[in-house]
Amino acid sequence: MNDEFFRMTGIVKRYHMGDEWQTVLRGIDLTVVEGDFLSVLGPSGSGKTTLMNIIGCLDTPSEGEYVLKGRVISKQDAKQLAAIRNKEIGFVFQSFQLLPRMDAIRNVELPLIYSGMGEKERWRNAEEMLVRVGLQDKLHHHPNQLSGGQQQRVAIARAMVTNPSILLADEPTGALDQTTGKQVMELFGEINSEGHTIIMITHDLSIAQHARRIVHILDGELMEGEETHA
Repeated sequence: MNDEFFRMTGIVKRYHMGDEWQTVLRGIDLTVVEGDFLSVLGPSGSGKTTLMNIIGCLDTPSEGEYVLKGRVISKQDAKQLAAIRNKEIGFVFQSFQLLPRMDAIRNVELPLIYSGMGEKERWRNAEEMLVRVGLQDKLHHHPNQLSGGQQQRVAIARAMVTNPSILLADEPTGALDQTTGKQVMELFGEINSEGHTIIMITHDLSIAQHARRIVHILDGELMEGEETHA
């Protein structure tokens, strides 16, 4: 549980904006150990989404080194990065991003299709994960038949069905009411207690405090925060 899981050293991210370069991340150093539950807390425009995209291998840094489970991410080609995203990282987004024409179980099985798993095994694993998040009676409901909290649970099941190394959550309660958001965070706590590593991006201190550890990001700079009692 204390093995170094990933390490970022001197991460800088710049974007070309018109005739100028804009620096969004300024020398980020961050280490996460296996089984951690980390909140990255910061306001809009602080760089937290850019940081999430780099952690999730959706983007690459302009400078610095990111090592995930012993692999230097900047040395991976597009195909290797896609494989890492599919196998190692489960994404949970604020807007759920479920496919409206598919029922819950088909939404959850999607990552397993991309991994090449057979249909029977896909369905069994997807069903087991939906049961795990408390939706055993909603397997064949479409997103428009589910509440916001239920849709986010489907999204969490989809993120977890490949048994990823990291669950990466971007404002996971942003579209939910306070009570439903608390229920989703309790589910994250249960998932973390089973040994899964979670990194959560949020602007909400009350949500961040559900994690074991908080770091703060402001103007592209990361500051160590505090241990919580979660």
